[in-house]
Amino acid sequence: MVDGVLPAMEATPVAAGAGNRGTIAMVAGENSGDLLASLLMGGLKARLGEVSYAGIGGPRMMAQGFESQWPMDTLSVNGYVEVLGSLREILATRRAIKEKLLAQPPLCFIGVDAPDFNFGLEVPLRRAGIPVVHFVSPSIWAWRGGRIRTIARAVDHILCLFPFEPEIYARAGIPATYVGHPLADVIPMVPDTQGAREKLGLPAGPRVVAVLPGSRQSEVRNLGATFFAAMARMHSMDGNLAFVLPVASAPLREIVAGLHQQYPQIPLTVIDGQSHLAMEAADVILLASGTATLEAALYKKPMVISYKVPWLTAQIMKRQGYLPYVGLPNILSGRFVVPELLQDDATPEALARETLLQLNDEGNTAFLRDHFTQMHQTLKRNTAEIASAVVADLIRQRRGV
Repeated sequence: MVDGVLPAMEATPVAAGAGNRGTIAMVAGENSGDLLASLLMGGLKARLGEVSYAGIGGPRMMAQGFESQWPMDTLSVNGYVEVLGSLREILATRRAIKEKLLAQPPLCFIGVDAPDFNFGLEVPLRRAGIPVVHFVSPSIWAWRGGRIRTIARAVDHILCLFPFEPEIYARAGIPATYVGHPLADVIPMVPDTQGAREKLGLPAGPRVVAVLPGSRQSEVRNLGATFFAAMARMHSMDGNLAFVLPVASAPLREIVAGLHQQYPQIPLTVIDGQSHLAMEAADVILLASGTATLEAALYKKPMVISYKVPWLTAQIMKRQGYLPYVGLPNILSGRFVVPELLQDDATPEALARETLLQLNDEGNTAFLRDHFTQMHQTLKRNTAEIASAVVADLIRQRRGV
């Protein structure tokens, strides 16, 4: 093992065939987890053969043959305050899946992100002898570092997206492997900006601003009005702009449509899904903090990161945080390379001003293109191959084959 990476040849594949049929249980809690899990499933299916997949997942996982036995939307809630309204349903779902898996043990359980839900499920499953892998290290290096004690009880192996993470787990005696980020394998090293614009039917003349207020309803409710006011201000400051906004679901489209009615002057194209195409087509991106910020970096785009949560949630998070930044491009860089406007700083005026500054600074755009290319090269590791090797090896060891 070198730098926390387990080479594929170190894992002995589990041979396909009737004697090895079984189920890998997986739980993904939101759209980003659904995407990561679907990419991992591609590697697992190639390596494990006749194995089924079931648990909680989204449309991308189901397109790979996954059986989602509970709705993923139940878990797609973020924030301390926001989760209270759904807590009873969330706990009931976790209890139900735990009872099912204890009664019918899978070959392995893979928790995909959603740490607060999955760790509470993984502890009893592992205690019962079910192999447990957690895919995506929670940000213990950024906040809530005390969770590493829970992780030690919950997992047999943790798959890390970032190269500095395995060392943290090694100090705690937790097996961990750096697998790279699967999005780095699928996002092109050189974006085809013009081709993406043509696919989306965007106008040829104006410069394009992609706007991504989040994939959860709570995020769009918190940020949507501010982002639309910022778009209106940008449009008044520069008439040569076109805006594109992807929505992840029908309920989000309704929220966005209502906001657009308040600002009909904005030249806005709303698209269903296709967030990657929207980012690839953009000259600059205004977006909510989260996985999408890393995707924007992999597309080598200048950006402005923003976020708003209720006051109490913000105070709790502030007290448990360790870093001065929240966006993944800044965290991975160890410094601010793109601006972050959070909470009270996220005014329409400030967002519009910073987005246009990012758009018009050609020197900064060139710097970010080079910097994000280096980041992309570091994260590109054939994640599905490395991660599926770890899972297969763990199953083989437990089954004694």
